[in-house]
Amino acid sequence: MPLFINRDQIFAHQVHLLEHKLRSKEERILELETENAILHLRLAECLGKLRRDQEEETKTLNPHEQHQRNVQKITRSALAKLLPEVQAVKQDLSEVFAVYLSFATELEEQSKQLLEKVQQASCSLNGNRGDEVQNLQAHVAALERSLEEERERCRAERQRRKELHNTLVELRGNIRVHCRVRPVLPFDHVQHSIPGSGPTSSEEVISAISDDTVMVNCVKTGIPVHNRMFEFERVHGPEDSQDAVFEEVKPLLTSLLDGYNVCIMAYGQTGSGKTHTMMGSQPLQEHSGTQQETQQGIIPKAAAELFRLISEKPAESHTVEVSVMEVYNNEVFDLLAKDERGDAALQRRDVITTSSGSSQVTSLTYEPVCNATEVMQIISSVLKLRAHCPTLVHADSSRSHLIVTLTISSKSPNALALARRLQSAKKDMQRSIQKEWWSPRCRRANPAARHSSDELCASTPCSPCRSPSHSPCPSPRPSISQDLFRTKLQLVDLAGSECAGMSGVSGTARWEASCINRSLSALSDVLGALAEQRPHVPYRNSRLTHLLQDAIGGDAKLLMMLCVSPTQRFITESLQSLDFGTRARQVQKELPPRRKNNTLKVK
Repeated sequence: MPLFINRDQIFAHQVHLLEHKLRSKEERILELETENAILHLRLAECLGKLRRDQEEETKTLNPHEQHQRNVQKITRSALAKLLPEVQAVKQDLSEVFAVYLSFATELEEQSKQLLEKVQQASCSLNGNRGDEVQNLQAHVAALERSLEEERERCRAERQRRKELHNTLVELRGNIRVHCRVRPVLPFDHVQHSIPGSGPTSSEEVISAISDDTVMVNCVKTGIPVHNRMFEFERVHGPEDSQDAVFEEVKPLLTSLLDGYNVCIMAYGQTGSGKTHTMMGSQPLQEHSGTQQETQQGIIPKAAAELFRLISEKPAESHTVEVSVMEVYNNEVFDLLAKDERGDAALQRRDVITTSSGSSQVTSLTYEPVCNATEVMQIISSVLKLRAHCPTLVHADSSRSHLIVTLTISSKSPNALALARRLQSAKKDMQRSIQKEWWSPRCRRANPAARHSSDELCASTPCSPCRSPSHSPCPSPRPSISQDLFRTKLQLVDLAGSECAGMSGVSGTARWEASCINRSLSALSDVLGALAEQRPHVPYRNSRLTHLLQDAIGGDAKLLMMLCVSPTQRFITESLQSLDFGTRARQVQKELPPRRKNNTLKVK
């Protein structure tokens, strides 16, 4: 059956679709026109804002341009005024240059004429006075030779004077005092004074003006300059090396093998160079290189010199033992002591006075040594146990007194040592008679034993040898005490005196400083009592003086090395050290046995 399509319906449907599309397009066109209008509005706003910004910028630039124009006008007017003056200066300069050329030409001509006259005069002088010139030259040469001879004679006389003075010091038994002025160090430049109120803290006021004199420039605001002079056996300046310092100390070491006890101690304020003088710059390292050997202090050099002297003696005739102690807070500690496991352990020791009047440390540890290297290894191993504390004056300030003792035992002493032993034994017996607190075990309680021992001393040259405790009582082992003769070399690095306000210490460090100052004050009191020859000497006021009683008041050869700082900052402490050394020189010690000196010949 055929289908009949209504075309009108189809066309109507298509028209409807087209109209719908047309309406969609018209709506889209309307939306685009709306967006276009909005964009035009935004564009107009941006153009308006841009126009306003340009107007504001124009308003801002106009005053600046006007200012530039004004500055240019002022500059042009000033340059116009300066131009004539510059032209006038140029004209004057050209005239001056012309005058200079004329003067230079004239000066050159006059110089030539003067040179010709000088040459003529020289020729005339050489011709007429040649003999006089030769005579003058010969006379000058003779004066130079005479001056050199006088210098040699002066040096010889100075050396002879030094030898005579040393002999006089030895005969008088005085304490030898040397002084060392250290160089200025970086921590000396700390400023403490108010600008314009006086000298700065880093100004050098102490100097060594000769080999035996120190000058102190005492400068105070409103007071005239006053110079103080201090004389000592030897004075070392900042330029003196460690070797030069030790050369003055070395002769004392020879006395060790002659039967004398020797003590060398360094005294001074904190930071004055005591440890550097005694130990050197690098005490904890091996002393093998040449550069390090030049920086070694008195202790390593003394050990090396001692073993050199022993090497010249018969083999196995001398043995050496070392002990190391520190006096910390008025207590004596044995730095070589060890615990049950063999580890280092600080142990307190007591200082006692033996029957002969000498001081002795109980239960002290001794280590046998065969050379200087072993000595320094032992000392270096225990130095870390020594008390140290940083202060404002010194970053590694020692807080204790260090005492290194080398004990030399001689199996075959020479004639000088035998005479020394006889004299020591006789003196011990004289002391034993005068002691009222003598032990019943000693000779005073047994007159027969005392009489027999006197006869033994008179008949047997080896009998006066003292026991290790230096007791005059008969030893229970006479073979040992009579075969060995002991002498001691004590090397003391004292802790530095300091002012708590300057060092800035507090708490425990302040108590340490107080103990140090009290022990050094006790040492000064002992020297004052000895210098004034008082009947009582307060050795027991401090463990330090009690420990060093034999060296200070006995017949040991004592050398005190004063170390002072050269700057104004430490002038008070330096003056105290110098006064201390002056007092020490006045001490009249017991006269040692007379010895024949073959090196000194008085014409």
